[in-house]
Amino acid sequence: MFTVAALYHFTRFPDPAGLRQPLLDLCLAQGVTGTLLLAQEGINGTIAGPRAGIDAILAHIRALPGCDGLEHKESTASTRPFARMKVRLKREIVTMGQPDVDPRARVGHYVDPSDWNALIRSPDVAVIDTRNDYEVAIGTFEGAVDPQTASFRDFPAWWEANRERFHNKRIAMFCTGGIRCEKSTNWLLGQGVEEVYHLKGGILKYLEDVPEAESAWRGECFVFDGRVSVGHGLREGPHELCHACRRPILPGDRARAEYEHGVSCHHCIGETSQGDKARFRERQKQIALAQARGEAHLGREDG
Repeated sequence: MFTVAALYHFTRFPDPAGLRQPLLDLCLAQGVTGTLLLAQEGINGTIAGPRAGIDAILAHIRALPGCDGLEHKESTASTRPFARMKVRLKREIVTMGQPDVDPRARVGHYVDPSDWNALIRSPDVAVIDTRNDYEVAIGTFEGAVDPQTASFRDFPAWWEANRERFHNKRIAMFCTGGIRCEKSTNWLLGQGVEEVYHLKGGILKYLEDVPEAESAWRGECFVFDGRVSVGHGLREGPHELCHACRRPILPGDRARAEYEHGVSCHHCIGETSQGDKARFRERQKQIALAQARGEAHLGREDG
């Protein structure tokens, strides 16, 4: 059984590049895999590994400048959810493309999972899902507004085009682990929205804490690792990943005419050219050959 830790923390790293190699070396030494993002605004990522290894990485991160208050969320996976360990340098730890956004200055009101249902069922509250369209497609809160955005960077433009729909409404926002709401609530406050709330700990904390019988969540929650989705109690969900478009599919979708392993699914069959599909088929051939030799292929599907 692998321990999975999802984390983020906004702080100021004057030299994130100087933090990268020691963090990567420790992860490799501890048998930890996953992805961590470093930027001048902080750290974000999900890692998995043995209990002792995860504890060592968390202790290392909490010793970094301004990270002593780091909180993280844990779950488990029956198989290793990441093939490799990556520590990447980024301009933002979650990309919104709004240079004036600073969650360290102010964010919306945090709402504990135990209080979330009462808030979102209030008639004067508009509930907005800040995640990407393919995430929303497999699960969301009852009554939530789906902006149908392809990426988080699209959210500000969507709000500008739709803000009149939410006149005289309190705004409640949520995302997978909370990081996108840190930025989006700061941005909305800067746009003059007076009452903004967000789910503390995100969907993952809600699914962990709130009993299924009392839950306002419908469906599964997409996660960015080999599990693909989780449900109540953070149990592993039924979804798989289309390795062509990286969208979630159900096992039954493999029987659809549009599905070809690693090449297409019903979501992306019309989005790629025949040349693209030929390249995907060659990639799958090389992956299969590497697996037959007992080797890891750089393009392996669980990376």
